[in-house]
Amino acid sequence: MDVHQYVRTAVYNTLLVQVSSGSLRAGKHSVSEAAFRALAEPRRREILRLVRDRPLSVNEIAEHFEISQQAVSQHLQVLKDAGLVAVRPDAQRRLYAVRPEGLASVEAFLNELWPASLQRLKRKIERGDAG
Repeated sequence: MDVHQYVRTAVYNTLLVQVSSGSLRAGKHSVSEAAFRALAEPRRREILRLVRDRPLSVNEIAEHFEISQQAVSQHLQVLKDAGLVAVRPDAQRRLYAVRPEGLASVEAFLNELWPASLQRLKRKIERGDAG
């Protein structure tokens, strides 16, 4: 396991414990448990990646998965309820897009988990420093 995998695993495990205990806080901002639960599901993370750059309809999103359109709609509802995606009507369809402000408290929380010593290690690895 490389350093990046180790750090990701450690952060993920910390998040799981905090989500299950309901103790998520990012400084002055509460982090939505719903956001972390939504992000825990791999398909939902992939949906966020798909709608990151441009709004897509349910059918356009469903083309990327081997699940029903109804299942994609359910995932989108969870993401919407968590404040991670926005929906807007476009003629006969509804378009889904990432809500950057929905991810702001998640980002703030993750930044607090990233201690200074891990930041220094990350910079060293990225620079290729051996010592």
